[in-house]
Amino acid sequence: MSSRWQTYRRDALRDDLVAAFIVAILLIPQSLAYALLAGLPPQVGVYASLLPMAAYALLGSSSVNSVGPVAVVALLTAQAIAPALADGTPATAAALVLAAEAGLLLAAAALFRLDALAALLSTPVLHGFSTGAALAITLSQLPALLGSPARGFTAPALIRSWWASGVAGHALTAAFGLAALALLWWSRRSARALLARWLPPHNASLLARCAPLAVVTLGIALAWASGADARGVALVGTLPAFALPLALPPLDPALWWRLLPSAAPLALVTFVSSLAVSEGLALRRREQVDARRELTGLAAADLVAACSAGMPIGGSFSRGALNAEAGARTRASGGWAALLMALAMLLLTAPLAWLPRAVLAASIVLAVMGVVEWRAFAEAWRYSRAEFLVMVLVGALTLFVGSEAALAAGVALSIALLLQRSANPHVARIGRVGDTEHYRNVDRHAARSTPGVLALRIDESLVFTNARQLVNVVDRHLAALPDTRRVVLLMSPVNAIDYSALEALRALHDLLAERGIRLDFTEVKGPVLDRLRAGGWAQWFRGRVFLSHHQGMLDEGGQGAA
Repeated sequence: MSSRWQTYRRDALRDDLVAAFIVAILLIPQSLAYALLAGLPPQVGVYASLLPMAAYALLGSSSVNSVGPVAVVALLTAQAIAPALADGTPATAAALVLAAEAGLLLAAAALFRLDALAALLSTPVLHGFSTGAALAITLSQLPALLGSPARGFTAPALIRSWWASGVAGHALTAAFGLAALALLWWSRRSARALLARWLPPHNASLLARCAPLAVVTLGIALAWASGADARGVALVGTLPAFALPLALPPLDPALWWRLLPSAAPLALVTFVSSLAVSEGLALRRREQVDARRELTGLAAADLVAACSAGMPIGGSFSRGALNAEAGARTRASGGWAALLMALAMLLLTAPLAWLPRAVLAASIVLAVMGVVEWRAFAEAWRYSRAEFLVMVLVGALTLFVGSEAALAAGVALSIALLLQRSANPHVARIGRVGDTEHYRNVDRHAARSTPGVLALRIDESLVFTNARQLVNVVDRHLAALPDTRRVVLLMSPVNAIDYSALEALRALHDLLAERGIRLDFTEVKGPVLDRLRAGGWAQWFRGRVFLSHHQGMLDEGGQGAA
């Protein structure tokens, strides 16, 4: 242990501490802002940034991913706990139960190796959801930005609340919010170039990323100097004395049961979005990310948050990228960031009480809108209209109905598209290219067919969703080639065959045999051939299997299908 510490202190400690200091600076306003976004007291965001970050550092996979409160998870939390709040349940209690349930679901997924669940949220669904969530979060922050008492996390709910309140805004609050938004926007566009006049590019980039803290500091100073609280500006208010409370979440069975349906999509979004962050950052650093360890690290972070007065957490791309850019070497940087943030909160509790909530709202708006990729919609339109429609529908449902409905619809539509594609396997009629041993689609290349031989390439694995179509596809080709004596199936693209496909191949074999046509296979992969043999195909198959398609077309040197 001593030698490992000595090695770490020599090789990575300094870099990890520098990165942790910079991340902690950014995390202070973000933790407060995302707690308020979730409808929770601001200190909850701080608690969710301490022990959970250390837990991920111990068990996670990414060396730079920074877990803690994030915008999308905060939105999901707010929508999930809203029904419980209507029945008088404290928001903090509901958030703790939700974090515990999400952590337990993630732990179960890690235990049973269910990291493939990430595939349930396809890229179009993620783009649509993240865009809709960004718009919903932006709308939800407009009242705080402008000084209105309206509340809502979907467009209809916000419009109804704003109409009912009859309050358009508060002038001084709006001045704080809009000024902060303008400064943050300017710093994102121009601060780096301005600082680069006096500092090395790397240092200028790091300082530019810390601009939100400068805006927060300025907002605190102006609010204090102007007595903003006495003039109607909503402030963060007095935070409780910093003391990390440790206790189990409420053990109310009714509350756990009520929140469970919301915990499942929350856990899925947490895993998929955090895995995307970790993999994206790992690609830049030429590192590997273990999906199962990501599940384990996120599960531990959520469970620790549930036992330390926190809220559901996720991985933050902005903080992770800043951590990487600041030179973090190991996951220990997350632990150091948690420690430095705890020290900062011991010293900054009093000044943060003067922070206008409008300034935090401005930081949320700029953060979420900065990650929206509008170009993805244009690319999807050009590439696949069906996937474009999925993106638009998921985004619209997130904005107008709610996150759970949007995610459920997105998963269902993605599965439907997958089934539609797999149910219609692409089967190409192939011919020989010149005097080579290469065979290509006769509709795309100048390829010649062999008289009396129908050569087809199956471009999908054969499973229950598409197996029934195989006989019909071959029969349609035979109708155009009545002189066919032999059908040769090129099987190299086929990676798997299930029992339904085995029965379909048997039906095809028997149909062709009745017409006096022989069925042959070429280039069958070993695992597929093993499955065919295990299915007892030698009892009915009378064709031949060839190692290469060219060999099969020449019909010589093959081996019997024993």
